[in-house]
Amino acid sequence: MLNPIAISLGPIQVHWYGIIIGFGALLGLMLAIREGKRFGISADFFMDLLLIGVPSALIGARAYYVAFEWSNYKNHPSEIIAIWHGGIAIYGALIGAIIAAVIYTRRKGYDFWRIADFCAPGLITGQMIGRWGNFMNQEAHGGPVSESFLRDTLHLPKFIVNQMFIDGQYYHPTFLYESLWSFTGLLVLLWLRRRSFLRAGELFMSYFVWYSLGRFYVEGVRTDSLVFEGPRWLASFLKVLWSPMSSFGWGAMEAGKNIRISQLLAIMIILAAVTFIIVRRKQKGSIPYSSPVETKISAAPVIQGQKAQES
Repeated sequence: MLNPIAISLGPIQVHWYGIIIGFGALLGLMLAIREGKRFGISADFFMDLLLIGVPSALIGARAYYVAFEWSNYKNHPSEIIAIWHGGIAIYGALIGAIIAAVIYTRRKGYDFWRIADFCAPGLITGQMIGRWGNFMNQEAHGGPVSESFLRDTLHLPKFIVNQMFIDGQYYHPTFLYESLWSFTGLLVLLWLRRRSFLRAGELFMSYFVWYSLGRFYVEGVRTDSLVFEGPRWLASFLKVLWSPMSSFGWGAMEAGKNIRISQLLAIMIILAAVTFIIVRRKQKGSIPYSSPVETKISAAPVIQGQKAQES
């Protein structure tokens, strides 16, 4: 088992989880800055966006999780802020970050969808790297498997197999599944953003479609899913959609609960993103991704290579 604590300075402990998350955020920032420069947007704009977005994402991630697990937290209010004990949700993080980004971009005079497009590869990069923080903490894993499944079927290296041995049992490395899916998604987004057919806002929506599709199938293997009791027809529908992955097992859910919230939300997000793209393409105001970025503050288009004026 790997030590989840990277550095100990007296009572202060620095966890690998935080270091890995920070590294993922930094690399995502670098990708956004590099793309922003093509459209004349300063690096300071994205650095400020990160400083606002990260705490907003953490608050959203924790609030989302606590809201769905309120029965466990209502009698222990001090645990609500104990994020180091685990319990955050990626969709909550996205909600928090998006709210902060909408407010920030509007104050700076930029169209939110243009900035969201530039940040999309950085978002999926942060998720790709951040999942290794779950690996270090031995959390967010899937259902039980045999050692031979990890070594002989998946051909995983020894350090991953050993880390997936938790309390006497081997488990699905769902962190790895999601990280590899995100890496593939990053390549897809980098390819898409150079295509002439891409319109503003569609790269961000493509990120949602890609991530949600992968998350739907990975979630079916998880043992720590947020769940609730829903109609049988909906549970059956989700299980049918997930059936191509049935060989991986269905994971474990709480007794009497049959709907995984992240799976249901993933389907809703995919439908909403596809609808968004179709509707926007029918609108005359839809512009190509490669178009110069305009600001309401400067009232003049920012030509590629020129620095945007900011308030």
